[in-house]
Amino acid sequence: MQTERLYYDYFSKESFKAEIIDFSIEKLPEQASKENCFQVILDKTIFYPEGGGQPADRGSINGIAILDVQEKDGNIIHLMRSGNGADELLKPGPAELLLDVRRRRDFSQLHTAQHLLSAIVLRMMGAATVSMHLGGANNTIDVDIAEIGEEMLLAIEETAADAIEENLSVTCHLCPPEDFSQFNLRKQFNNKDNDEVVRIMEIQGQDFSACCGTHVKSTAEIGLLLIYGAERYKGKSRISFSAGRRLHSDSRILRQNALSISKNLSVPINETAKGLIDYIAKNKESEKRLKALEEIIRKQKAETLIKKAAGKDLVTESYYGIEINELIDIGRIAVKQCSCILVLATEDEKKIAAFSPDKNIDIKALLGNAFDKWGEKGGGSQTFFQGSFATTENMNAFLSEAGSIQFLNKEPV
Repeated sequence: MQTERLYYDYFSKESFKAEIIDFSIEKLPEQASKENCFQVILDKTIFYPEGGGQPADRGSINGIAILDVQEKDGNIIHLMRSGNGADELLKPGPAELLLDVRRRRDFSQLHTAQHLLSAIVLRMMGAATVSMHLGGANNTIDVDIAEIGEEMLLAIEETAADAIEENLSVTCHLCPPEDFSQFNLRKQFNNKDNDEVVRIMEIQGQDFSACCGTHVKSTAEIGLLLIYGAERYKGKSRISFSAGRRLHSDSRILRQNALSISKNLSVPINETAKGLIDYIAKNKESEKRLKALEEIIRKQKAETLIKKAAGKDLVTESYYGIEINELIDIGRIAVKQCSCILVLATEDEKKIAAFSPDKNIDIKALLGNAFDKWGEKGGGSQTFFQGSFATTENMNAFLSEAGSIQFLNKEPV
């Protein structure tokens, strides 16, 4: 017994009575979970199964949420999570079905909008839709043309708006296989499954398409269609769009963001783009001045270090509020102008950087014993060594031991 399909004609928040005729425990599809779930088969269903580029309906059966709806071997499979008493509620017998009406309307609006958009692109540009995707935030059609300019996208969007405002009827024609060829279909349809009935969706004066998805009854029910842009994709153009009530929430989010930017930049809401561009430009100038000031400070610290190192073989110095990269810059500036080994530390990060101006002195070997005793991770070359410490106490102990190293003719003893 195959499931009777009522989803094309059923659109209500009211509960619907059906019978569970079979259920089994299976693994969920990988995209949902690796847990066990029930596969429930009903004598009749109001839930649309995934297909034709359109996601499946959601809702509940006997109060248990539906995870997915799929068609398999002519049956409609309702995937339900097991546990929490679901095994008792989903056994064969009476079933109360509740449809997620908002989700159904959402994808019906999107699917009808996709038909309208594809028809307009074909008529205005001669570019056929070769694939489509309806999903979450990103809905797309791929059309057989390499590039679409902004002016053309705007013209397509305005043409779609005209069709929506004209409240054109959206009609479903149920045709025997031998009769569907009488329609001027936008896309070639191969009835390879020899379906007894072919569903032809007509948008009055705009489009004929063979389609198994759900649709609204008129273009006015689409509400609004917005094109977000187009990009090149595999030699074609991918148009991103959205439609229907979901644009209300998108608009609210955009307005909230615009109000926040307007408030923080102290500009009118209709000038937020200019205000943000000006802010970014000023911020870049501030970053340039800050970097210049930081460079001056690093040079000053390096000069102080050079004076301290005069006449000495090795100098240690600790800094607060300095990151390791800045510490290394100070050391590299200073070591070029002195003949002293420098061992510098940042208290904040518990890291050191050591520099040798003399290639004949292997600084890694020179500090190796002390670092092995107190350090955590380190490494470097003959003239540069960098390391980190588990605690500030360990780092200070290393600095003390490194500072006591004695030299004779620049050779460590």
